[in-house]
Amino acid sequence: MRLLLVEDDVMVASGIKLGLSDAGYAVDWVGSAERALEVTGSEAFDVALIDIGLPSMDGLQLTQRLRQRGHAMPVLILTARDALQDRVQGLDMGADDYMIKPFELPELLARLRALLRRSQAATSATLTFGPLELDTAKRLACIRHANASTTIVELGPREWTVMEYLLLQAPKPANKDKLLQALTGWDKEITPNAIEVYISRLRGKLEPHGIALRSIRGFGYRLELIAADPVTA
Repeated sequence: MRLLLVEDDVMVASGIKLGLSDAGYAVDWVGSAERALEVTGSEAFDVALIDIGLPSMDGLQLTQRLRQRGHAMPVLILTARDALQDRVQGLDMGADDYMIKPFELPELLARLRALLRRSQAATSATLTFGPLELDTAKRLACIRHANASTTIVELGPREWTVMEYLLLQAPKPANKDKLLQALTGWDKEITPNAIEVYISRLRGKLEPHGIALRSIRGFGYRLELIAADPVTA
C-alpha cells in the first residue's frame, strides 16, 4: 500500500521510510503540513503518518484540515509528546491512532495493518478469496484445499502488493491506476505495462487452483472463482 509520511526531521524520516519500504510499502515523504496538503490534493494515499511537531502548521492542525477537505484515509499520529491531552486532542481532530516516539518498527507495522484492514472493512490479518489465503502479518500466501492439504504460493515483493490490493478490493474490481500508485511512490516509477507483467505472473500461480484474474477494459482487474479445487476435483 502507498503511505504518506509527514515528518520534518530528516534522520527520523529516513529511518521510518527505510523500515516501511523494506516491509513492502511504497512510502512518500514530505517535510511540512503545507506540502502534505498540496500532494494530497492531487494524489491518493492509503494511510498518512503525521508527526505532531511540524514547523508552521502542526500535525494536529494538518489532520483537522485533511478531514475538513474530505480525506477519509486513516491517519496515524507520530509524536514525542506523551501527555493525555495531546492524545485526546489528536483523536478528536480526526486521527485514527497514536504512537509515541521512540517506537519499535514491528509495532508500527502491526498498527498500519490494523488501520488498512479497518479502512477496507476487513476484520482479520488473514485475507481470503475462495481457497486463497493471504496472512498479512506473516506475509504468507497459500491455497487451502478441500482435502485439508495446503499449497504455499511463492510471491515476490511486488506480486505480494498486487495480490494484497486485489484481495482487499474483492469481490469488487481493483482500479489499475490506484494499483499502480500502491506499487510505487516518487522514488521510482513502474509503467502500466509493468503491471501487466505482475498480473500475468499471478494468473499463472492462481489459475491452477481455480482462481481467475479477469481484466476489465478501461478499469482494472477482478478476482473470480472459475472452478472447483483441482486437487480434490
